[in-house]
Amino acid sequence: VQLQAFGGGLVQTGGSLRLSCAASRRPFDVYAMGWFRQAPGKEREFVAGLIWVSQYTFYVDSMKGRFTISRDNDQYTVSLQMNNLTPDDTAVYYCAASRSRRYSLWTQHAYDYWGQGTQVTVSS
Repeated sequence: VQLQAFGGGLVQTGGSLRLSCAASRRPFDVYAMGWFRQAPGKEREFVAGLIWVSQYTFYVDSMKGRFTISRDNDQYTVSLQMNNLTPDDTAVYYCAASRSRRYSLWTQHAYDYWGQGTQVTVSS
């Protein structure tokens, strides 16, 4: 499956953005979806994840209450609603899909497909 992430942009501190990740086909072989981000000079880090069938969601503690991951089954799309953004949230955001539960979904190793990334910039 091919993934395309979009919705990034420039926003002021305290603002919101909604990222979306569209799959090229029905993700019948996808076990989970995840969002990662990579800030300049830093390693890519996990942000949020969603188990496709159950829609169970999980987040890094610092994102809880600010970020919401959700699924639109009809459009094969996973979204990340981001509220109360700060400059520390500035990064390239990537969506990813995992086909199995073999690895921890908190790590990049678990994910088989990746989108191209979308830039989020939060100004102070």
